[in-house]
Amino acid sequence: MLKNYIKMALKVLLRRKVFTCISLFTISFTLMVMMVTTALLDHVFGSFPPETRADRTLGMKILTGEHTDHPGRYTRAPSYAFLERYVSSLDHAEKVSISTSFWSPEVTYRKGVKIESDLKYTDGVFWEILEFDFLEGRPYTTKEVEEAQRVAVINEETRRVFFGGEQAVGKYIEVKGHSFRVVGVVPNVPAFRVASFADIWVPVSTRETDEYLRYDSIFGDSQALILARSAAEVPLIKEEFADVLTRIEYPNPDQTNRLIGGPATLLEETTRSVSITRDLGGGPTDAMFLMLGGLGLLFMLLPVVSLVNINSTRILERASEIGVRKAFGGSSRTLVGQFMVENVILTLLGGALGLVLTFLVLQALSASNIVQYAEFHLNHRIFFYGLVITLVFGLLSGIYPAWRMSRLHIVEALRRRKQ
Repeated sequence: MLKNYIKMALKVLLRRKVFTCISLFTISFTLMVMMVTTALLDHVFGSFPPETRADRTLGMKILTGEHTDHPGRYTRAPSYAFLERYVSSLDHAEKVSISTSFWSPEVTYRKGVKIESDLKYTDGVFWEILEFDFLEGRPYTTKEVEEAQRVAVINEETRRVFFGGEQAVGKYIEVKGHSFRVVGVVPNVPAFRVASFADIWVPVSTRETDEYLRYDSIFGDSQALILARSAAEVPLIKEEFADVLTRIEYPNPDQTNRLIGGPATLLEETTRSVSITRDLGGGPTDAMFLMLGGLGLLFMLLPVVSLVNINSTRILERASEIGVRKAFGGSSRTLVGQFMVENVILTLLGGALGLVLTFLVLQALSASNIVQYAEFHLNHRIFFYGLVITLVFGLLSGIYPAWRMSRLHIVEALRRRKQ
């Protein structure tokens, strides 16, 4: 039965080429936009090297301070000392790394040529939480950080700029007027991976000032990466830090006597920064999902309505065929099944075309370098999401026309044939 449905569907689609082309364009363009959006979100929030443990990795990048007796709040990055004192000792954390929260642009000169590089200071645990694929050498160790050795890990682009793509391990690179020995080379990390992105990574102990170690400030320029023992312990880490906040010793209680914030996943940190979610009920992450889901559904419904109108018109043109089949005993269930198969096949064809368009658009985005070091590509997750979106699209656009066809009376259908 299904085989006959498919054969008939292909013949019908080829018979009405104009409707088929319009439908394919509508489907492929809509699915292309949705799959490109899905691909971008997947590359930002998905599990990609070096952030391969996203399900059990938390970040601590911002804190909000306030005074209970004074209006106003201020949000800043926490200090290194604060994180070392209150975060690195969390019982439910397997490992905790502290590094600078944002990269700092550094300018060096090589053979008279100005070179701008993004620098990040990290500890040795940074390389144990994040899983970099080393092209050369190794990461620097906790011992090298404790000894303040001037060693560095650079990315592939920095190797190309400084050493012309030759082997870099063992050579020296100048950072802030000091020579650092290169011990490792890693692939370029996209700039939207804020926690791990940099051109050059060096030990935090090599900073020119030790002010970041002072305990008289809660705020500074650092971040913490927290690796839970398992995904199930992520909520326990959040609860543990919430308890820690009740026991904070404030260095300036006249200015700040209450802190808001805590460890969060990358998605949670991103949604917290979107101001619109603060005005919605529930948690910010739930609100963001609600908002994005609503926008995605609205975007999908617009072409669905257009495709429904096209399908309804196509059904009315086939009223005589429906009337004859009903007159010879064809059931409404059989006719509905046939039309739904036709619509799903049409949608799958449009989905295949949309997948090709998605591939081309992602290639163009990667080549444009709109995001530093970003390389957008299709993967099994995006293919799966695209398949699901395609099937949902096909079913939504076929339900009403199929129902309308099943309600068409034999007499009315045959009258249309005479007309």
